[in-house]
Amino acid sequence: MPMTDPLINWSSIHTAIPEVYLVAAVCAVLLIDVFAGDKRPGLTSTVTLLALAVGAALTVTLGHITHHAVLFDGMYVADELGYVLKLAGFLVVAVVLLYSRAYLEYRKILRGEYYVLTLTALLGIFVLISANSLLTVYIGVELLALSVYAMVAFDRDSGIAAESAIKYFVLGAIASGALLYGMSLIYGLTGTLNLEEIAVRLHSPSSLGVVLGLVFIVVAVAFKLGAVPFHMWLPDVYQGSPTSVTLFISTAPKIAYFALTLRLLAHGLQGTVLEWSQMLSILAILSLVVGNTVALVQTNIKRMLAYSTISNVGFIVLGFVAGTPDGYTAALYYTLVYVLVVLGSFGVILLVGRAGYEADKLDDYKGLYQRDPLLALVMMMLMFSTAGVPPFVGFWAKLRIFQVLWETQHFWLVVISAAMSVVGAFYYLRIIKIMYFDQPTGDAPATLRSTGVRLVLAANGAAVFILGLLPSGLLDLCARLIH
Repeated sequence: MPMTDPLINWSSIHTAIPEVYLVAAVCAVLLIDVFAGDKRPGLTSTVTLLALAVGAALTVTLGHITHHAVLFDGMYVADELGYVLKLAGFLVVAVVLLYSRAYLEYRKILRGEYYVLTLTALLGIFVLISANSLLTVYIGVELLALSVYAMVAFDRDSGIAAESAIKYFVLGAIASGALLYGMSLIYGLTGTLNLEEIAVRLHSPSSLGVVLGLVFIVVAVAFKLGAVPFHMWLPDVYQGSPTSVTLFISTAPKIAYFALTLRLLAHGLQGTVLEWSQMLSILAILSLVVGNTVALVQTNIKRMLAYSTISNVGFIVLGFVAGTPDGYTAALYYTLVYVLVVLGSFGVILLVGRAGYEADKLDDYKGLYQRDPLLALVMMMLMFSTAGVPPFVGFWAKLRIFQVLWETQHFWLVVISAAMSVVGAFYYLRIIKIMYFDQPTGDAPATLRSTGVRLVLAANGAAVFILGLLPSGLLDLCARLIH
């Protein structure tokens, strides 16, 4: 049985140190920006990176937990899964901010609000990761969503960014309403907000009210993940946002929404796995088919990667369709691998771009190998990995999904997902062909030559290759966290 501790004491506080620290860090960064941001424009970004490093160190020192503990009157769960995902969140956001700084400087939008919103979004991610109540789930979802809405509209001079933000906000509000309505039905039928108690009280076959609540919850989760047919916002937001914001949206929140699906569906509603897994299987297949086929005709690389995200979300959802701990392990493994690959992909796009040159068209990458061999090499490795080509880590992520589907006798899902993987390989390989075999355009500016950023990007690409050669370490870690 999990340990319960309803009182707020030191053990509760130090277990929740990532969230407590982030609240203090947000206030500190905001004050520093207000009083010193105008005099020293780069100070806020440096302080934010330092704050993330300190937060990760405090989490390792004080927040490491190996057992399952429920704190704060059942609203907060502390376990090793949450510990690892929060460390991953600190790392991913730090790399995102590192890649983004030059982009923000060139476009004269290097403002302190960007960093405050990033930290607030990270706080929402952490709340979701440790949510053990319908109440904390909703708080985490809204804290993350409201921060991201503001980030999408961050470039005030861009009309397309404002349009994307409004579209995202309106559709996101509808999804939040669906989530709230679904959770209210589950609460009304079970009489509790606690996810562990809900898991005990709900069993298959479910009543009509429970199924109706599940439908609304699955719709909201699908919207947050970007699964078809609730994907309408994703391509427009990816294309319309500043690329640094697109980089953030495509990485760290994916960890949060994996945690949302795991805590809410796989754990809280585990008694109704038969019902929600059938709903998710339809969403997964639609996402794979629509994402891969529409990506084939895109000429904007950000929009193409948006449809790639939709297809990859299909693979993550397939892990949950299996409905077993092995399936959830495969979904976690795929999520971490995907975040790592996308982090590098948009990092390359940020480094290729310049002031007045967004580098968001496929033609902008013609002959990139001749202009910058390092960026072309990293992008090639990342595209091979996303396409599922061995020995890169993306191959093992896809293979693990196929294995769990086969073990749970979802043979038709294996066939469809394998076929869609072949279709998807075409547009990833097209980018490699453009970079290595097409002649460069004469008006492309030089790429960013910042040594530190290029070293991090090279390490990002190397990680994709090394984890592909030695996949067992990360796989074993994911299995230990889930089981």
